[in-house]
Amino acid sequence: MTLVGAGEIVGRARRAGRGAAAFDVVQIEHAQAAVAGAERADAPVILQISENTARYHGALRPVGAAVLEVAAAARVPAAVHLDHATGPGLVDTAVDLGFGSVMYDASALEHDRNVAATAEIAARCHARGVWVEAGLGEIGGTDGVHDPAARTDPGEAAAYVAATGVDALAVAVGTSHAVPTRTAVLDLGRIAALRAAVPVPLVLHGSSGVPDEGLAQAVAAGITKVNVATRLNQVYTRAVRERLAAEPEAVDPRRYVASARDAVAGEVEHLLGVLGAADVMRTARWG
Repeated sequence: MTLVGAGEIVGRARRAGRGAAAFDVVQIEHAQAAVAGAERADAPVILQISENTARYHGALRPVGAAVLEVAAAARVPAAVHLDHATGPGLVDTAVDLGFGSVMYDASALEHDRNVAATAEIAARCHARGVWVEAGLGEIGGTDGVHDPAARTDPGEAAAYVAATGVDALAVAVGTSHAVPTRTAVLDLGRIAALRAAVPVPLVLHGSSGVPDEGLAQAVAAGITKVNVATRLNQVYTRAVRERLAAEPEAVDPRRYVASARDAVAGEVEHLLGVLGAADVMRTARWG
């Protein structure tokens, strides 16, 4: 299949009332596993690289170029997305590499500066045909995000989208990043209200803390793009530990990392089924 933009995948999923999954890539095996799982599920997939991962690899270009190659070789529609970029330089690098979408995170700025900076990034990206996601509301660590006061207000969200021109909005509805247990309770009423007020697709960050039933309910209520990171890393790490426990003398990382890659592919296939992503393939020709 042709490499596609995240905007095409998310737009088709929204029109179909289904979810689109975006899987965080830390190492190339994550990208390979996400594509393998998507091919088994016959569903489109978004591979996303965060600013933290770019920093881990020393720069975005090496890992970004590799992931673009993995996506281009996929037998299903695949997109490559930059996640949680906090500066324009990294956004420019991603666009130059050929990423079709970016998530610009100006949440550390006070509101007016956030709006101005995000609007500038959106205008620059749109001029080059790149889709832009931003966020509004507290979707940080575990402190305070379950307080209703921290959640995204529908009216403020609609005004933010209008002022910035972004193409998708990550919203705070009861999740947190890097939560290892699936105990989060989503505010489904808030999701529905946001869906009614905001004209662009809604994005759920911190989905690893949500049980499968909650993810399906979130999509039914109005979430479209679902980001997944910690859940895959849990599966990856558990598989490596099990393989090394079974073969304590193993020294070739290809042996135990391959086990992790296979395990992550199975989890990706499962999650795409939970989100109904396969139904998105049953639309008109892609690309």
